[in-house]
Amino acid sequence: MRKLELRQVTLSIAGQRLLGPVDVSVAPGQIVTVMGPSGAGKSSLLAYLCGVLPDDFSAQGRVLLGDDDITRLPPEARHLGILFQDDLLFPHLSVAGNLAFGLPRKQHSRKERARLIGDALESFGLAGFASRDPATLSGGQRARVALLRTLLSQPRALLLDEPFAHLDPATRDTVRMLVVDEVRRRALPTLLVTHDEEDARFAAGPIIKLRTLVS
Repeated sequence: MRKLELRQVTLSIAGQRLLGPVDVSVAPGQIVTVMGPSGAGKSSLLAYLCGVLPDDFSAQGRVLLGDDDITRLPPEARHLGILFQDDLLFPHLSVAGNLAFGLPRKQHSRKERARLIGDALESFGLAGFASRDPATLSGGQRARVALLRTLLSQPRALLLDEPFAHLDPATRDTVRMLVVDEVRRRALPTLLVTHDEEDARFAAGPIIKLRTLVS
């Protein structure tokens, strides 16, 4: 099991410090919540962790995943899973096609991939959904498929960028609990970015509060 560590992480734009320095250690199965106003750099922090921070930003500090320093690795080598506000399902693919996109292609035969997808759908209460068009799914169902796709990629840590913000109130708590349960069960160190105090309550972990440094 690996912890996710941010050591003296600082982000700047146009020569002005946007956030930091941030020091945090996220244990396996723990969710650390990052909160703050718009413009405080919450999503930029996740972009930095993923290795996709825009070129107009500069960054300092280190990101460790277990014993591995992933600070300068390309995005695909970091093995970080991320969920966004929007589920970002591919409209031209079926549910199964979307989930297959998350599976490491070289590790499974076509038959094994189909079995893994079927088992995953069943475990999330979506048995029989493999051939469905994503456009026919409810918001909660789409959120589950997006989460499954991320988990099937076998991430070593999870990043959550306001993933519950677009869900209706009746669905939000159910999906929150599903995410929290999977994080605990898979022992994934997780960073959650949110404006919602209820998200933080469900996460039941430490809270980092950022403030706006750039006007």
